[in-house]
Amino acid sequence: QVQLVESGGGLVQAGGSLRLSCAASGRTFSSYAMGWFRQAPGKEREFVAAVSRSGGRTYYADSVKGRFTISRDNAKNTVYLQMNSLKPEDTGVYFCAAAEGRDAFTVVEDGRDYDYWGQGTQVTVSS
Repeated sequence: QVQLVESGGGLVQAGGSLRLSCAASGRTFSSYAMGWFRQAPGKEREFVAAVSRSGGRTYYADSVKGRFTISRDNAKNTVYLQMNSLKPEDTGVYFCAAAEGRDAFTVVEDGRDYDYWGQGTQVTVSS
């Protein structure tokens, strides 16, 4: 089992940047494929980005491709989401998630395939 805690959210103007972190504790972090999701008010949760256990593969939603970068540091048990050129439509609660039982290069897009979730961190982008 793994526990996930997100941080780094806040209020930023459109065009600005934020870096989210998700710290993991418990079972070996490198055992999990990781992902970021977000949920805007009144909307369903949506996939943002995913990274494989090894960090060697990443995958992004079309809406964030070229603006967001997911990465992980297995030595620090942390996954990051660097968000640049933020837009008001990026506003929402951002969650990190962990999926177990995947090989080193699998990325996981479907939220139903994740086993553990953090509590979320709020990101608000003003226009």
